[in-house]
Amino acid sequence: MTELHGTCDGRFTEVRETLAGFLASGADVGASAAVYVDGEPVVDLWAGHADPERDLLWECDTITNVFSTTKTMTALCALILADRGDLDLDAPVAAYWPEFAAAGKAGVLVRHLLSHTAGLPSFDAPLTVEDLYDWDRATALLAAQTPRWRPGAECGYHVVTQGFLVGEVVRRITGRTLGAFFAEEVAAPLGADFHIGLPEREDPRVAPIIPPEPARPAAATGGRGAGEPLSPVIDPAVANTAAWRRAELPSGNGHGNARSVAAVQSVLACGGTADGVRLLSPAGCERALEQQYHGVDRLLGVPMRYGLGYGLYGEGGRTCGWGGWGGSLVFIDFDARMVVAYVMNRMIDGGGLTDERGFGIVLAAYGGLTA
Repeated sequence: MTELHGTCDGRFTEVRETLAGFLASGADVGASAAVYVDGEPVVDLWAGHADPERDLLWECDTITNVFSTTKTMTALCALILADRGDLDLDAPVAAYWPEFAAAGKAGVLVRHLLSHTAGLPSFDAPLTVEDLYDWDRATALLAAQTPRWRPGAECGYHVVTQGFLVGEVVRRITGRTLGAFFAEEVAAPLGADFHIGLPEREDPRVAPIIPPEPARPAAATGGRGAGEPLSPVIDPAVANTAAWRRAELPSGNGHGNARSVAAVQSVLACGGTADGVRLLSPAGCERALEQQYHGVDRLLGVPMRYGLGYGLYGEGGRTCGWGGWGGSLVFIDFDARMVVAYVMNRMIDGGGLTDERGFGIVLAAYGGLTA
């Protein structure tokens, strides 16, 4: 049995056992799991190896790329600005970014960006991953692009584009990039080890992503069914390059571990305050749960419920979150004031929205709540 490190409240031993099982079965190489209740860590565990050769242990401060779990950090930045009165979520995007009004987008609202209903799920221009590292070019292309559907009427997961869209609005308002705003206004006050745009000095702590077998790039025709063309096609191994780490890609290149993901998102679960730091009002937190769309996602090909920047779970429930390509996940329960996070380096991509590991940790955490 793989040795686990960290702390685990006695009520939550099921989380420990679940994580240990993933590692023992080979489903994980290295991973971390965290559960925060009332803003306090009741589970903070890590185990396994940081490299595919299994030479380096996953340590307390090991971090890795979490792909689209990053979107929850980007959404939180937008909610903070809205709560301060600096951003009107119901305003046209062009009120902050005038060039965006081109090609019939004058009526696209900020909330459409957060709920994947803006009609810009991908770049129309054929791009390479390297093109994404040029922020000005990427945002200029989106500003000039025509929506694929009437904004607000339909939904299609904005896999890569959401980070540029929300990030450019943040930049126009604050004069700072999304990564810089997050670092200064969220991560630093909370002492959270999460980065959107990773400094070179942090590279020695990074567990490389282990692509799924067989490796499958992000599909050129979205959906697990719906046939929305996607550009660029992304090979998951690109996450292990220096260029990917240095770029700011607020849709998918955040680096952290379960502890840092849970610590940040505890702000929502606890009415806007975490670790004694207030970043939002209680009303500002509730905005994440405002349903913006309920129906079939054109890109994912399955029914989805989206709030303002977060996926909504369960009919009528007060839970939300999102996951990253290959398995990372954050789950937020407003009523239980609980956040569950799972971060790993071995990707599994079976064609669904996530795999069983993250939700297995969530179910185990609920077992602790009822213990």
